[in-house]
Amino acid sequence: MSEDTTSEDERTYRHLHVEDAPDAPSLTDHKYELDEAVGAREFGFNVCDASEGQLLPWGRHHHPDHEEVFYVLSGELAVEVGPEIEAETLRVGADEALFVPPGTVNRAVAAADGTRVVAVGAPKASDGAVVEEHCAACGEPTGRDYEVEEDGGVYVLYCAGCGAEADRLVVGPP
Repeated sequence: MSEDTTSEDERTYRHLHVEDAPDAPSLTDHKYELDEAVGAREFGFNVCDASEGQLLPWGRHHHPDHEEVFYVLSGELAVEVGPEIEAETLRVGADEALFVPPGTVNRAVAAADGTRVVAVGAPKASDGAVVEEHCAACGEPTGRDYEVEEDGGVYVLYCAGCGAEADRLVVGPP
């Protein structure tokens, strides 16, 4: 994420079409970072287009000091909420929203092709996620480290426990 260094005197409204916003590396068909495109400083605002089975934005995770709202524009989202062994799955359909408080473990999956979701989170300064996924190589539930490759177009996730490559997030359809 780049820091907006625009002074308060230079800030003004910005208008754009969703598809003109940066398409960030993700596990979905598209993740448009509207907050970055318009210079929003206090909250994150993303639009994700996903096919059935794709994770938004990645696997099981939580944000210690950051709250989120998922608003489904079309399709359906299945969100597992809570620790993995006792997670409850909530179905969120078109024109429905789900609030996720800080510290709540969740895993969101597109439950239908053509799913479009608005994801809003705040405060933006504390949107760092703690990923809690099982590693295919070592089998342990661990966090993820990552490296940015190819001018920011690919994020490579690594198991924080054994260092094995866990996933690749790319711009556009995976």
